[in-house]
Amino acid sequence: MDNLEKIINELPVYEKKLLKTLKKDIIKSPKEIATETGMDIKSVMSAAGSLASKNIIKVETIEIEKFKLTDNGINYYENNLPERIILNVLKEKNEIAMKELSNYLDGSDVKIAIGWLARKKWAKIDKGVLKLTEIGEKYFDKLFCDEELLKLSANDDFMDIDVSTLNDDLKEGLNLLKSRKDLIEIKTLKNHEITIEDLGLAILKHGFEIKDDATQLTHEQLKTGEYKNLNYRPYDINAEFPKFYAGKVHPLGLIIEEIREIFLNLGFTESIGSILDSAFWNFDSLFQPQDHAAREMQDTFYMKNPAKCDLPNEDLVKRTKDNHEFGGNTGSDGWNYNWNEEIAKQSVLRTHTTGISTRFLADNQAPLKMFSVGRVFRRETITYKHLPEFHQVEGIVAGEDINYQNLLGILKEFYKKLGFEVRFRPAYFPYTYLSTECEVYLEEKESWIELGGSGMFRPEVLEPLGVDVPVLAFGLGIERLAMIRYDISDIRMLYKSDIKWLRELPVCDGINFE
Repeated sequence: MDNLEKIINELPVYEKKLLKTLKKDIIKSPKEIATETGMDIKSVMSAAGSLASKNIIKVETIEIEKFKLTDNGINYYENNLPERIILNVLKEKNEIAMKELSNYLDGSDVKIAIGWLARKKWAKIDKGVLKLTEIGEKYFDKLFCDEELLKLSANDDFMDIDVSTLNDDLKEGLNLLKSRKDLIEIKTLKNHEITIEDLGLAILKHGFEIKDDATQLTHEQLKTGEYKNLNYRPYDINAEFPKFYAGKVHPLGLIIEEIREIFLNLGFTESIGSILDSAFWNFDSLFQPQDHAAREMQDTFYMKNPAKCDLPNEDLVKRTKDNHEFGGNTGSDGWNYNWNEEIAKQSVLRTHTTGISTRFLADNQAPLKMFSVGRVFRRETITYKHLPEFHQVEGIVAGEDINYQNLLGILKEFYKKLGFEVRFRPAYFPYTYLSTECEVYLEEKESWIELGGSGMFRPEVLEPLGVDVPVLAFGLGIERLAMIRYDISDIRMLYKSDIKWLRELPVCDGINFE
């Protein structure tokens, strides 16, 4: 009994109002309860859901399928189905030449009539002539089941009709009308039936008083102490609540901002370059020969407009030319070919962000630390691990005492801040020596994953730029880092805008976007 009183005391006033309207073995609808209690339907459904969760009442959802004729269906009812029009002609003529059907129907309805005459077996085609059948004769003065349904719909003034009220023949007629285009409109309605459970009957038998809930306290009630006698609505802190999806930064944007913050905290300066650049800055300034495979059309996007870009000052261009042809003043043999200024002028979508580094070195004096984050473009076939455009973080450090150990130390620190342990292995790049690639080990895959390349800029890169101190450089892919961070196996997921994945992905802490 004490437990029953506890349950009653915790019932909000609107739940008590609903409960008062119920009796044993009586089914009521929310609309009926709303009328009796004066509550709106939304409040009734809220109260019903709460009482049902406490096993005080039972709420059953009944789905009702209804249909009505569309404007096209009404037109067919008023003017007859195409096959009925032709059947009426066959009633007089017994047969019609196929080419004469257009005398009785519009072009689109001719095909419809022929198909349904055959399906209903009212007529058959014989050597270009449509001939009446014995079955067709039986339907001269008799409606087919779909026509019966059209007639029923008209008798109900084209209002919604409950499918459950149809007999078997009319249900077959409904299926036939469904198979046609735009004749009927079907919708499913949900009705709710509310009945009282044993616990609800016990509560009614015990009895309870309905007091309006206090929703707002006044100064006077607090001053006089009247608030102590008011009835307050209880709140269930364990009740279900709707999910809210707050706006947040895209995961790829999130990791880009994290990378930016790491390098800014390490004292780097950020530089931003254009995605459209000359082949000179994208390739030639990096001592990449003009017959290198990476310059082929199948690997690089060349622009038609503008097709050419301006080159930098003549002195820089000449020193770059000399380095390519015979090594210039570096002691190198160069690439031993005739460097072509027109090829260097070609306009390309940058294939990496390293051209930003050579531009920065040409415009700034050492010592310096620079990084850039940007989108790059390569003619790659789209697969689960390759895209024709992706992001890259580029960086350089220039100074008198800079060496290869500094390069490894910076990269270790960078990956450590991202939560990765990194190893290095030897590599080859046209514009660095020593060169190395960075790898991280993934335990779940039991394999090492390559994340980017790095090295010390060659003298052939630095000499034309007027740089006479060592420079370390690195270029690291961001999408692959994101794939590892967010545990995805298909790089396309980062660009698909999968709303479910984006909503469920946790937001990382500790990043300030101001």
